[in-house]
Amino acid sequence: MKELAQIASAVQVSKTMAIDALAKQMRADGVDVVGFGAGEPDFNTPDHIKAAAEKAIADNVTRYTPASGTTALKEAVCRRMREDCGLDYKPTQVIVSSGAKHCVYIALRALVDPGDEVILPAPFWVSYLELIRMMGGVPVVVGAGESAGFKMTAEQLAAAVTPKTKALILNNPCNPTGMVYSQEELEAIAKVCVEKDLYVISDEIYYSLLYDGVRFASFASFGEDVKERTILVNGVSKSYAMTGWRIGYTLSSERTAKVMANFLSHSTGSPSSISQAAAVAALTGPQDCVEAMRRAFEERRDYIVDRVNAIDGVSCIKPEGAFYIMMNVEKLLGRTICGERIDSSGDFSAALLKHGLVATVPCESSGAPNFVRWSYSTSMENIKKGMDRLEKFLKGWTAV
Repeated sequence: MKELAQIASAVQVSKTMAIDALAKQMRADGVDVVGFGAGEPDFNTPDHIKAAAEKAIADNVTRYTPASGTTALKEAVCRRMREDCGLDYKPTQVIVSSGAKHCVYIALRALVDPGDEVILPAPFWVSYLELIRMMGGVPVVVGAGESAGFKMTAEQLAAAVTPKTKALILNNPCNPTGMVYSQEELEAIAKVCVEKDLYVISDEIYYSLLYDGVRFASFASFGEDVKERTILVNGVSKSYAMTGWRIGYTLSSERTAKVMANFLSHSTGSPSSISQAAAVAALTGPQDCVEAMRRAFEERRDYIVDRVNAIDGVSCIKPEGAFYIMMNVEKLLGRTICGERIDSSGDFSAALLKHGLVATVPCESSGAPNFVRWSYSTSMENIKKGMDRLEKFLKGWTAV
């Protein structure tokens, strides 16, 4: 039998999804596992959004929509981006797809030919690397360590550009670090992108989840020349607790939007008509639900950061957005915990799940080999239980 496609066969499973699936299976088997792996709010979708979906079903809004989304949803996206980010887009510049992850895929499809290089700041969301490779593209990883706040500088970006460089993927606020680029940092990066003629896929899915009074600046807000070469990626999953509804969207130039719409018309077709109706309600309805979640996440962040930094052997810096912390486990490498040799963050996460019954995400596959990601998108009760278990797990380490 002939071989399967080389590009498809090289794609690796998402470590985040694998850890979450294992934790869920353990819970289904009756094991009391506390999960910190999934990147989704633990809140329920607000009632007015669910009511809009129910009405759509009752009104028989159950047929195909245009492949790139309904006009009503595109108009709602434009309104929300104008009110929240000061951005002016027309509905013809909006593409709606089945989640923000799919939007990144479609954006890369529109930009990248085999052999094109795409710059990827590390630490990065694990799917970005695989999505670039799925296009036949070449990921160029630019590392930004903890001492730099996990943020790539404009100078690092400029140094990574070659004649083959096509695009930059920028995630702000960032998964897995939770760090947020300042306006000054973004301006400097934008200047390099214009000078070097780079496209930018700016994933801003966590833009509403910022803390300590930090203000969000969208990458497309730094002038028309920047906006023209930017594909903004956003959606309703994080801000409105709608991960399972699978609605993401992009905003870009009309030329780019048309290419992406054409691709959608021959691949997935339209997203769920019912989910689109719900997304309209989310974007145009009351926004107090977003602020309520943001405040809850900020309280959880403060608690988990304080607890981690009070435990011997691990540490983290305080993130400014999203709902993740990056726990540094470098001091544990080479030690034995509960009879398990710890030589990597993967070893640590596996041992903590096995002996501590806590599920976390090792970040080797995210360009941060000595770090473990914790998602605080879970209840305060679970966070306290998880921190207690971490503390107990680490009390008896031994040197090798």
